[in-house]
Amino acid sequence: MTAAERIYLDYAATTPVRAEVIEAMLPFFGQNGYNASSIHAEGRAARAALDQARERVAACLHAKSKEIVFTGGGSEADNLAIIGAARALREKGRHVVSVATEHHAVLHSLEALRDEGWEVTLLAVDSDGAVSTEAFAAALRDDTVLASVMYVNNELGTVQSIAKLAQLAHARGALFHTDAVQAAAYLPIDAEALGVDMISLAAHKFYGPKGTGVLYVRDGTPIVPIIHGGSQEFAKRAGTENVAGIVGFATALDLASSERTDTAARIATLRSRFEHRILQNVPDVRVNGGALRAPHISNMSFLGVGSEQLLMRLDLEGIAVSAGSACASGAIEPSHVIAALGLPEPWMLGVIRFSLGRVTTQAQVDRAAEVLELAVADLRLVSRAPA
Repeated sequence: MTAAERIYLDYAATTPVRAEVIEAMLPFFGQNGYNASSIHAEGRAARAALDQARERVAACLHAKSKEIVFTGGGSEADNLAIIGAARALREKGRHVVSVATEHHAVLHSLEALRDEGWEVTLLAVDSDGAVSTEAFAAALRDDTVLASVMYVNNELGTVQSIAKLAQLAHARGALFHTDAVQAAAYLPIDAEALGVDMISLAAHKFYGPKGTGVLYVRDGTPIVPIIHGGSQEFAKRAGTENVAGIVGFATALDLASSERTDTAARIATLRSRFEHRILQNVPDVRVNGGALRAPHISNMSFLGVGSEQLLMRLDLEGIAVSAGSACASGAIEPSHVIAALGLPEPWMLGVIRFSLGRVTTQAQVDRAAEVLELAVADLRLVSRAPA
């Protein structure tokens, strides 16, 4: 590895499209790029590709083809699941349960429901980002129609007990949705084993194209569309299908599913190596997210260092990562996820998320750790220097 080589450690944000996926998609931008709703030969060929992709995705999820709804991404899938299911059940009840550390695609969908008169209960998490099954069960009411809890947190990597939570929701007569966007590349996504009613996925988190997602909707689950127009996607999502993106989604998910066990084990080993070195060589550091995390995410708090300053320093040194805080009106504030952990304030201001991918190497991890050690030491010296 040369000194000038940049190291990308932000795979939780997005992944580059794999060569195999691009190859599978290319014909549907050109000679096969027709409307799958058309009845002529060209349209029927596009429909055949769409149907085949749907079957492949269903097989990966242990689902039925008719339970797979293609969307414009993970955010749309979350919106459709939450708003679509809630509106379909408005006569039964108007209470929804979720968690304070959800992705904004979920939280903002819940805000939209609040504006329509719904009551939303957001559960707290512990210092590792986990939600208590007891607290979840206690929050469910007779008028609760839906609960939504993400499988893997996008900032911390915390894995929630989805199968147990879904079981509790069903016992109270509520539907259960999980945002599994961060989980698909590293954890099994088995609709039957999880026992959920809806699952959101996004191709760009597992080396597929951006702008293509899936909402698994268990057969018989009531849901109304939030995009109106034609009757595509079993009348659940209007709009001419993105056949190229859908083929890319299916190809990427096939590859991710077949490689999941080996990839997850290798990345977990690299992350452990990285964290062990940092914890050994850098004082006053905390790994966030607890022991039960997806293997690719390492979220760390560095005492006495600002997230933005550390992120920029790493970027200048060729390391691409994400900050765990946001700048609002000139002040550094923790993200809603970090704030929900209830940590002492000094631990919430120097948060960085490192996320590894399928092509991350040991040399890259070691180089990132070396740069990080020096950057934290230098920034701490600057912060202590007299004005």
